[in-house]
Amino acid sequence: MKKVLKIVLGIFICLGVVSCIAGNDSDDDTVVQSDTSSETVTSTDTVQQDSTETEADYGDVPTEYISALNKAESYSDNLHMSYQAIYDQLTSEYGEQFSEEAAQFAMENLEADYNTNALLSAQSYSENMYMSKQAIYDQLTSTYGEKFTADQAQYAVDNLEADYNYNALMSAKSYSDNLYMSKQAIYDQLVSSYGEQFTSDEAQYAVDNLDADYNYNALQKAKSYQSNMDMSPSAIYDQLVSSYGEQFTADEAQYAIDNLE
Repeated sequence: MKKVLKIVLGIFICLGVVSCIAGNDSDDDTVVQSDTSSETVTSTDTVQQDSTETEADYGDVPTEYISALNKAESYSDNLHMSYQAIYDQLTSEYGEQFSEEAAQFAMENLEADYNTNALLSAQSYSENMYMSKQAIYDQLTSTYGEKFTADQAQYAVDNLEADYNYNALMSAKSYSDNLYMSKQAIYDQLVSSYGEQFTSDEAQYAVDNLDADYNYNALQKAKSYQSNMDMSPSAIYDQLVSSYGEQFTADEAQYAIDNLE
């Protein structure tokens, strides 16, 4: 009888142990699920926070301000304009016509490298208009030109890879082909502070290497004086050789007079 009671008691003890183990496993599962739930909440909070930060980049900024910024970026990226030139274009009644507040917001938030913009503008002036180093600098800083700062313009001309001898030659060719100028007049125009502002060496290289027919140029000038100003052959000759006029040589001027119709 005692033996039977021990067996029954042993069975109840075993069942109790199993029940405890099962209970512990169930509790562990609950903890894991709770942790997963916590991670999900944290992830959601992160997404919401990122979204909030993105929206907070400009907060409640008016649409006009954002449009002004987009325009400013376009002017900088595509036309390589200076700070002042972009601002003026944004506010100009002949330009974008943004308010001063919108334009100021745009300039304060515009990410632009104005040294690079100045350099790219300088490159364009050199490659397309064959300008001298000094003329490019003046154009970059001019209030009627690009409106870069002195430092930005200096950076541009210091880092510009340009063949100014070639630029001077191409400018000289244009003066000869289109204005029929004499060799001396072309040289003077190339070095003039009111003209192209090339150095004397660059200008000399240009006239020395220019393939021009100065007799032909003198004749074209003579024809112009005759047809447009009704000048006499003697007066035309004097104008062609004058140091205050066309500066052709005596032989070139005489060729022109001899071949006038």
